[in-house]
Amino acid sequence: MTTTLIPAEWAPQRAMWVGWPSHAELWQEDLEQAQEEVEALVRALAGAGGVKVKLMTGNEEALEPARARFADVAGVEIVAGRFGDIWLRDTGPIFGQGSASANAFTFNGWGGKYDLPFDDEVADQIGEQSGVAITRHDFILEGGAVDHDGEGTVLTTRQCVLNTNRNQGWTEEAAEAAFAKALGAKKVIWLGDGLLNDHTDGHVDNLARFVAPGVVACPIAFGEDDPNADVYDETARILSASTDAAGRPIKVLRIPSPGLVADEDGEPIPASHMNFLITNKAVVVPTYGNDIAARMACEALATVYPDHKIIPSPSMAILTGGGSFHCISQQEPA
Repeated sequence: MTTTLIPAEWAPQRAMWVGWPSHAELWQEDLEQAQEEVEALVRALAGAGGVKVKLMTGNEEALEPARARFADVAGVEIVAGRFGDIWLRDTGPIFGQGSASANAFTFNGWGGKYDLPFDDEVADQIGEQSGVAITRHDFILEGGAVDHDGEGTVLTTRQCVLNTNRNQGWTEEAAEAAFAKALGAKKVIWLGDGLLNDHTDGHVDNLARFVAPGVVACPIAFGEDDPNADVYDETARILSASTDAAGRPIKVLRIPSPGLVADEDGEPIPASHMNFLITNKAVVVPTYGNDIAARMACEALATVYPDHKIIPSPSMAILTGGGSFHCISQQEPA
């Protein structure tokens, strides 16, 4: 069993990988706005965030335009890569302490929903580009399905990890044994369902996140029509009754959700302030058009990150692809 724990996201970082929207056939009319939103994120990370950005393009056509776009930004490296889409949190490796190691898993397109070329090669590409040897594990897992406190506690959801479209026959015990071996997990806190209409089958990084040792943020419904109100309250109830690997009772920080965000057909889509991204000097929070909810979410995060700049940044176009800032990124711990 590995003795290397996965660092918490707030641990010092030497770099942040970000996926660049590269495929017009996927993003269609949302491509330009999605690129603008990712550009704003990259500039925030390389500037106020205080971290080097490794921006991976997904095909040759996107490479030179990306280089030109960020030519004026210090601390941004454009990396030629190949991927199906930008969700590096799920397709990339999970780095260990000091980025001395990295773990990669079987990727099956989020339970077979989106089987895109080269996504199953992303972890190896990032490992090669970063100079870190990849340790392969023979079970299916996306990085957005697990969250870490840096001390051996892992947050996850049954809806995703125990879904039969991932690892047939998995139980909580089987998953915990796999997480212990691959991620140094000492304790797993099991949540139930994720957000409504989340095509990841309920990734935890849209639902609940460690923000400090023994402290987990999760949403509270904003507005009477929030479709995830019951899920949020059940999540908070489970967390409040839980302890971490060190035996500390979990403290719960409730953060206002964006409220109901719907697609052009009026169907709720999984917009979440929980998809914030923590870096060395900043926390970048995705926003979805509700300025009051966004301001309140940022104020809540400022209570646990008083020394970080809290940066709200639009993410509506990225959300049309199914995720946000945390989903398109992956940190290399220092």
